[in-house]
Amino acid sequence: MERLWAPWRLEYVQAARDNDCVFCLGEEAEDEARLVLLRGRHCFIIMNRFPYSNGHLMVAPMRHVADPGLLDREEAAELHRMTVYCRDLLLKTCKAQGFNIGMNLGEVAGAGIADHLHQHIVPRWAGDTNFMPVFADVRVIPQHLEATYRQLREMMTQHPGNFR
Repeated sequence: MERLWAPWRLEYVQAARDNDCVFCLGEEAEDEARLVLLRGRHCFIIMNRFPYSNGHLMVAPMRHVADPGLLDREEAAELHRMTVYCRDLLLKTCKAQGFNIGMNLGEVAGAGIADHLHQHIVPRWAGDTNFMPVFADVRVIPQHLEATYRQLREMMTQHPGNFR
């Protein structure tokens, strides 16, 4: 039997759970440490610290809200525009060939953080390793999170969205 090592996953499994919401942002000075790529007026783009694939991004409203029906028009529109922006960004930087885009609403639907709405943008490629979680409860990520962060921030600087 072959082994795939994913030591970063242990951090998630053993992490102490507190009541602080990971999607409620503090100061912009913390953005790089928290993997926040871009802040808009109503929403922001953040990398998933425990990604399903390389470049896994999330868009969340600034406001702490769990139900998409509670978003106002401006929040909903910016969430959509940022999702499309993320897709376009990942097409350029990661050469993604497809995407899984969506939300898990409620714990029973798989939401790890059910109290703060967030949309996942997961890039996909032909022949990627999506079968690994099914057979081995393992994810294979070919690039370190900080390297992906720098690559995406550089691309955002070159191709800024109009979110402020």
